[in-house]
This record gives sequence, structure tokens and C-alpha cells, in this order.
Amino acid sequence: MILRERQDRIINALRSTGAASVRELAEALDVSEATIRRDLQVLDSNGELTRTYGGAVLRAGHVVDEHGSEGDRERPFEFGEDEQRAEKKKMAVAAAAMIHDDSVVILDIGTTTALVARELRGRNVTVITSNLAVFDELRDDTSVRLVLLGGVVRRNYRTLVGSLTELALTQVSADYLFLSCTGVRGNGHVVDNMAVEAPIKQSMIAAADKVVLLASEAKFPGTGALRLCSLTDVDVLITTENAPEETLALCRNAGGEVTIV
Repeated sequence: MILRERQDRIINALRSTGAASVRELAEALDVSEATIRRDLQVLDSNGELTRTYGGAVLRAGHVVDEHGSEGDRERPFEFGEDEQRAEKKKMAVAAAAMIHDDSVVILDIGTTTALVARELRGRNVTVITSNLAVFDELRDDTSVRLVLLGGVVRRNYRTLVGSLTELALTQVSADYLFLSCTGVRGNGHVVDNMAVEAPIKQSMIAAADKVVLLASEAKFPGTGALRLCSLTDVDVLITTENAPEETLALCRNAGGEVTIV
């Protein structure tokens, strides 16, 4: 059995059960437990599952299709695709309008930040990112100085992750970070559901003078258990009109600005 076939079978096994031990996977695939451990390490690094003590579980907030590939479930079921696109577009326009010429901007992963990049085309700004969708938006734009952070390529999510990405961010000083998340709790905690991305987001927060959170109403409360920061740490929150006022007040009361599009 070739490596990728074996790893696909691991993902499919977790799709059926949600979680499995190393021993169970080794018996099911007729390979050694050491081989399974190596596969789980690779799949965890790629963001395709989460290692646990003695086994693995599927990533929270993601599903696996019949071919063993993960699909993003970030889209809230209560919005139609066209409505989502329109909301994200408005948030991106509001975000880009904040940025002054000659600014240094970090764009986080996510589809909304890629739309922010599109709005920045032709602008005299520096954009730093680990988001390959942002890179694709700006790669041919000679007006934008584009800095691509290094790291391991997560092909399913078009991002760069890992220790190289975090190390590169220690050398960065930016004016703005445009941050994405998978949830904003009622207590103001900004959370994410991807263990491989959370440390990078935290490094981005540390590298920026001003943190701008892009979180539509669907992210309240959203999903995720990995705390990135709090709304009290956010300088500007850009959201949509049905976000809960009591949660938005946590940002405002801490001196943050809330922009509703």
C-alpha cells in the first residue's frame, strides 16, 4: 500500500468513527503501530487531523469527502453562497478603506482576507501573508510590495504553516493585522479550530501595532476551542449587522472600534 493511499484510508476511518486509536488503525490497515504514528504525525502537520494521546480525531469544523480530502465547513449553513460572498465583499471593502498608503499589512488566512487583498490591488502598500490565495491575488501587481512567509504548504487550505512561518513573523513589524477566526465567544474570547494555525495567528497578533478582526455575524459564537486573543485586545472589529450587541459591547467598552457593514 502506497503512503498516500494509506493516509487516505486513515482519514476515511476517522470519517466513519470520528476518532481511532493507533492500535485500531494499525490492525485495520495491517501495518505496524510505528507506521501509523508516523502517518498521524504527517497528517497532523498538514492539518488533516488532530493527534491525541494514543490516536487521532478529525479536525473540528471540517469534513472529509469520499476521496479522503478535507472540505472547509467555515461557511455558515444559514447563509446562501451569494449572500455570504456579498457580506465578505463589504467587509473587505471596509477593511481596505482603513489602510493608508505606505502601510505594512499582515493578511491572515481565509477567504475574506483574500478579498481584502483584491481591494488593495494598485495600492502603495506592503502585504505580508502566509495565505496563498492572497499571494495569487497580488503576485502580478507591481504596486504592492508582497512578502510571502515561509513554511509547510497545506494544499487543502492554500496556506503556509509551521515553525518556519512563526520564526519569520518574529522579524516582522506591521501597522495592521487583518485577522480571521472561526468563532467569537460570548465572553469575548476570539477562537479558532485549527491547532496548526493558532500559533501563527498569535505570532501575527504580536507582530502588528493594530489588530483588525474580520468576523461576520455567523462567527458569533461560531466554533473552535483554541483561544487567539480577546475582543479587548482588538483595535477594530469589522462585522455584519446581526452580530450580538452584548458581545460587540465588550470591544467598544475596551476602547475598540466596531464597524458594521
